[in-house]
Amino acid sequence: MTNFELPEVETLRRDLERETATRKIKSAEAVVLKSLPGVKVRKDFDQNLAGAKVVVAERHGLHLLLRLDNDHVIVIRLGENGRLERVASKEKPAEDVAAIIRFTQGGDLRFADKKGSSSLRVFHEDELSSALPGPDEMGLDLMEKPLSWVDFGRMVTARKTPLKLLLTDPSVFVGIGDIYSNEILFDAGLRHDRVATELSTQEIRRLYRSVVGIMHDAIKYRGTSLADRPFLDLGGQAGEFADHLAVYGKAGELSPRSREPIQKTSFKHQVVYYCKTQV
Repeated sequence: MTNFELPEVETLRRDLERETATRKIKSAEAVVLKSLPGVKVRKDFDQNLAGAKVVVAERHGLHLLLRLDNDHVIVIRLGENGRLERVASKEKPAEDVAAIIRFTQGGDLRFADKKGSSSLRVFHEDELSSALPGPDEMGLDLMEKPLSWVDFGRMVTARKTPLKLLLTDPSVFVGIGDIYSNEILFDAGLRHDRVATELSTQEIRRLYRSVVGIMHDAIKYRGTSLADRPFLDLGGQAGEFADHLAVYGKAGELSPRSREPIQKTSFKHQVVYYCKTQV
């Protein structure tokens, strides 16, 4: 199963900023402790959060952060079964809800985790740097740090790596996984097994435009929701970029570029969708 990628996490960050920033927390309930690492006593969860106000919602790679005015930070990492929802307090919690944060106004923020693939933790500001990946452990986040195509080319061609593996390497790029790597390579007209060091200047520019364009479009359409990896925003609406996928999950369908069937294969234990126009 494919995990959430950057567009889905960024969609949730924007929702959290809109729905929780400046809101005061009334109470917090730890429902399932296995999804709340570090919480051993349920009342401790409430004590760290009750009465605090959300200052800002941030994203650190694929981690979501809610900074509070009491020098604590809520850190959320969603796995393949994770979900965040903003609902009325009177609404009955779903069976997979692991934590509930109740606000004095506007209802609840609920963290759901069906199989323990996600986590929600609360840290003091002083502990945060040791709890998150450092700069040396994270790749380039193109939504946070725009890069010129020239610098992008230098970075890419410094690695003798097949493009599919390069794009999905979290130490190179943040949040590009199976879905968006396939779409990027199709849009750029490049094969998954092309080695980065062999790209021409024109191909580097195409790849750069595709990386930036696909990721921006996926955020614009609020992520991708698929049958085997459903994604819902904070209001429970499915991401709409699935309607704009060109090749991912479409093996056997006609390619929008060549009008011949899209192919599916496995490459280095990763799934690849492509058409014959990619070179």
